[in-house]
This record gives sequence, structure tokens and C-alpha cells, in this order.
Amino acid sequence: MSQNEKNTDPPASSGGALFNAAALVLADGTVFHGAGIGAIGDAVGEVCFNTSMTGYQEIITDPSYAGQIITFTFPHIGNVGTNDQDIETTTPAARGVVLRMDITQPSNWRATRHLDAWLKSHNLVGISGIDTRALTRRIRDGGPPNGVVAQAAPGAALDIDALIGKAKAFPGLEGMDLAKDVTCRQTHGWSEGAWSIGDGYAGAGTPKRKVVAIDYGCKRNILRCLTDAGCDVTVVPATATAEDVLRHEPDGIFLSNGPGDPAATGEYAVPVIRDLIDSGKPVFGICLGHQMLALALGCETEKMELGHRGANQPVKDFTTGKVEITSQNHGFRVKRESLPDSVEETHKSLFDGTLEGIRLKGRPVFSVQYHPEASPGPRDSHYLFRRFTDMIDGEAN
Repeated sequence: MSQNEKNTDPPASSGGALFNAAALVLADGTVFHGAGIGAIGDAVGEVCFNTSMTGYQEIITDPSYAGQIITFTFPHIGNVGTNDQDIETTTPAARGVVLRMDITQPSNWRATRHLDAWLKSHNLVGISGIDTRALTRRIRDGGPPNGVVAQAAPGAALDIDALIGKAKAFPGLEGMDLAKDVTCRQTHGWSEGAWSIGDGYAGAGTPKRKVVAIDYGCKRNILRCLTDAGCDVTVVPATATAEDVLRHEPDGIFLSNGPGDPAATGEYAVPVIRDLIDSGKPVFGICLGHQMLALALGCETEKMELGHRGANQPVKDFTTGKVEITSQNHGFRVKRESLPDSVEETHKSLFDGTLEGIRLKGRPVFSVQYHPEASPGPRDSHYLFRRFTDMIDGEAN
């Protein structure tokens, strides 16, 4: 047993019922024991944390979490159950989840399934009952470690040494192209708008503009926001060529969020983005799309020591002078010192000063690091979709 092992008591719920043995094992040998939730088995990935207080189902289904094990800092996860509407993709790409408290019975009129059953249905491994505050401090101080979350079969034990070996063998996210794992497989249309009580998801209405969205791991709510902004949206795979995009004769081009290292995905995406910029069409990027747009404009990206993941991140918009509270999920960033003279910084994090937005001077091309579509999170930044459509309309006039 590792000298770093924690929580050595056998897993049990607050009601005394025994759970399957489970552990979160880090590559340095640290072991957190707890109660198993979700699927039987183990999953390896980068261990990160998210500070959001709501929206756990949207977080778990965000494709940008591919290759990662999500630690929730808010203790009450699962209390509103799950449903078939609050998802950002059909098949979650996250590797597993880490919780503080046992999952309670859902208490919400929209709930259709217990979180534990939902995790099992997607073969997601999880653990509850560990000291997430200690784990979060560990990540905050030392950066996101590689780790394995594992749940033993009923009555079985975990091979901790083997799990440490798996954690050590994981190469990490730097240099990984994960967009190919989460992108759509073929071009398709999108016509679903925002959700509202009593009506569900709205229809497309009468679109005024044609937009092609390149899917590097796109969240559904981004596409809904584009639809609500009056766009006829066509989604193409991450590997689409400039010709594939332009043959749809779009009025604007959107570069989506996604997982992994932007420099790795950029090997095939950046040349395409450069050609799309040269076409003169308005271009808007979010998250990974922002990072790769920056690479196409001559900037550099780097892995962050910690990353931004949560729904309470303050950002200043230099264009308006306003501060907005944003939803974020990224572990890489654009290096401010690499911006060429042709590129202007438009947004800045008020947490740590990270560059959060850029625009190409004199051209209808811009991007932000954070998530204006929220889901979950505040809606302070929805104006960016209007900014995009205003650019499109300006180009059309």
C-alpha cells in the first residue's frame, strides 16, 4: 500500500449500505479510496476540477472533457437526477467523475433517471466519498495529474499497483489530437433552438444567414445559439477541407470548441482555417476554435499549469469596457506575447490575466477562449453571437 494512500476506511454510504470498492489513483502513487458509482472497471485520464454549482450533466457531456476525469468541487452532484435534454453530446467523452457526497435520490420534476444509472448507461466510472477539497488543492498546487478512477466488481478488490502503473503510462493531453475522436462523422444540418419551460427546444424559424460550423467537439448549445441568432447551420467534421466548407456557400464560418492540444489538431486544421480567412468570410471561434484561429494568425499556444473550468470566471471585454461572468473549460491558452501586430487582444481574464479573446484587425475575424453559450453558466456573453451575425450582415451589405 502506498504511503500516500488516503481514506482507507471501507466505502459505505451515509445510510450504512456498502458500495463496491473504488479508488482514484494518481501517477505519483497517491490513492483516494471511496465508494464506487457508475460502471464497473477503470478509466485513465488527466484529473481536473470544475467549480460549477449546477449543470453537472452538461459538464459531463461536454466533448471538451475528452481524456479527462472530472472532479466536482460542489459537493451535491446528482441531486436533480438526469434527463435526455440537458446534454451537450449523445455519448460523453469524459473518462470518469469524482464526487464528495453520495448521490441522493433525484429531486426535480424534469428528472427521468438517477445519475448512477445514467453513468452506468454510458459506461462511465466514478467514485464518491473522497475529500475533493484535498484533491482540488493537490491539483491547484501541482497542476492536473494523470490518474485512474476504478471501481471493483462486487466482492472484489482493486490492484492498486497495477492502477498506478496505468496512471504512469498515460501520456497526458499535451500533443494529443482528440478532436478526431469527438467530431461528427458526416456533414449534417442543425435546426434546434433554445429550450424553454413548457415548449422544449425551439425550431429554427426563418433563417436569415447561412453558417457552416466546423465540429472539433462542438457543444449542442452553441449550435442552438447560432440557430436562435437567425442562422441556417450546417455542421462539418473536424477534418473538412476549405473546399468542403465553402461549397455550402456560407455567409459565415464558425470554429467550435473541442478537446486536446490545439497544436496537435492544428496540424490539419490550421491550413484550412487560413484558407477560410483568405476567403473573406466572417469567422468566429470558441475555445479550441479560438486557439487554432490564433495559430492560423501566427500566434502560439501553451499548456496551462492549472486551466479554467467553471461557470464563475470574470472576463473584461475591451470593446465595451464591461466585465462579464463566463463559463470556461480549457487547459491550453494563447500566448499573449506571441500576438503579431495584425492581431488585437479583445478580452482578458480577471482571475489570472489570461488572454481570452482576439480579433484580426480590419477583417471580420474574431474568437474567444470561453463559452458564451454557457450550458451551464451565466448568459452574460450571448452578445457575441449577435456580434458574429452583425459582422455577417455587414459583409452582406
